[in-house]
Amino acid sequence: MRNLRIGLWALVAVVIGLFALFAIQLSRPKDDSVESRMIGKPVPEFALKPIVAGRPGLTSADLKDGQPKLLNIFASWCVPCAAEAPQLAELEAHGADIVGVAIRDRPEDVARFLDFYGDPYSRIGGDDLSEVQIDIGSSGVPETFIVDGKGTIRYQHIGDIREDDVPLLLQKLNEAAK
Repeated sequence: MRNLRIGLWALVAVVIGLFALFAIQLSRPKDDSVESRMIGKPVPEFALKPIVAGRPGLTSADLKDGQPKLLNIFASWCVPCAAEAPQLAELEAHGADIVGVAIRDRPEDVARFLDFYGDPYSRIGGDDLSEVQIDIGSSGVPETFIVDGKGTIRYQHIGDIREDDVPLLLQKLNEAAK
């Protein structure tokens, strides 16, 4: 009988401990931001061949021309990439120089994607094996980086660009120009 009471008290203590743990976790503010390990570091060296006819490819040297750039990692097969197309057009309309890296894509598919959703890119390189994507610290598509004129990554936006993200990206682009 005594062992039963000790067991019940132990069970009650475990339940109270779990509730306390849950309460502590629920009382903390949610933080879903991801800090990139590449912020403040130079873009890794790369040279990507052009993926669409009549458009230059992309090299790391192109990101060191003295002008800040918005580097967009995308793919024609990516649904969120299509969803962010109007926001990329808006960023371009505000003067953003947008360069792209097409991940694991075929030239004809990228050309169709750009014809249908718009083409805000000044350069697009094809990253057939996702090597540049991985080297730059991108975990998926779409992802957007602000790169200053010296080729240093200043900001990383994970996921598709929504309408309310545009002002922040323009601000970060302006900060990268200084």
